[in-house]
Amino acid sequence: MAGKSGRSINNVPESPVKKMIFSWEGILVLLFIAVNIFCAMFSEYYNLSSLLRQMPVYLAEVFMMLPMAYILVLGEIDISVGAIVCLSATMSCIVCNTNAPFIVVVITALGVGTICGAINGFILTKFQELPPMIVTLATQIIFRGISEIVLGSGGSISASNTDGFRAIGGKVGNVPYILFLVVILSVIFAVILGKSTFGRRVYAIGTNRLTAYYSGVHVQKIRFIIYTVMGTVSGLCALFLVSSSYGANTTTGNGFEMDAIAMAVFGGISSTGGKGNIAGGFISAFIIVCLRVGLGQRNVNAQVILLIIGVLLIAAVALPNIIGNIKRSLSVKKN
Repeated sequence: MAGKSGRSINNVPESPVKKMIFSWEGILVLLFIAVNIFCAMFSEYYNLSSLLRQMPVYLAEVFMMLPMAYILVLGEIDISVGAIVCLSATMSCIVCNTNAPFIVVVITALGVGTICGAINGFILTKFQELPPMIVTLATQIIFRGISEIVLGSGGSISASNTDGFRAIGGKVGNVPYILFLVVILSVIFAVILGKSTFGRRVYAIGTNRLTAYYSGVHVQKIRFIIYTVMGTVSGLCALFLVSSSYGANTTTGNGFEMDAIAMAVFGGISSTGGKGNIAGGFISAFIIVCLRVGLGQRNVNAQVILLIIGVLLIAAVALPNIIGNIKRSLSVKKN
């Protein structure tokens, strides 16, 4: 069909299959396949069995990506989550060593995490002029400082009663419980963000907070809820970390905040807010997990693995802009 300008306008809708393949999520799926092929060729020990066996060590970080995605969609950031994990793990070990029922240990970890997240949310919603990065940097120092004071000169603590932790670190066949929980939580977080009124309000806040506020969105309430949930999930992460190491120390949770942010941003979630989804973050998280397992099996230096992840993260940020520029230049040539 020709428009008034004389240009030809294509009114045929784009193929859903083509749209899916050339979406960022489609590219991530192809990259996930490529990473697994590379790891299988790079390490003779890399297979599904070894992946499932070593995966639980890294899957706890995937928990962190889920609420972190919401925070990034808001256009904000939380760098205190690793310290919240450390404090939650420390307190759960202390309660465990009192021979308290394991349910009390679970409540302690989740409760400490929730309180820490609520503190972040309270400060940010009551003092709205404060930038989230500075506030969560301050609380990061406070939460980890409390952990170091509690742990004392030894700098570590072991959980003497490991039966409960051993139970949650169990498996169904070769599949660890944590993998089931990650998948279930990912579906829940994805549905809420993508299909619910709450999710639409999160996107609205990230796109334009002032407009969202004048549209009747309870901006500060939603911010408080998301930061509190971030803390709760950090407490859950702490439980699974203790279930794999049966203890905690002053370095527990170090770097988790950066890993969670990397997984989310690599998954297509914009750090400036208002864009992205959980599906992309979920796929990118497993790309990073598979890379770590595969390279770790060949004793590749941890810093080299971080370097590779950093390069992927830069590519994830730059590639959409490059593709957009190419599409615009092709469109100009056609016209």
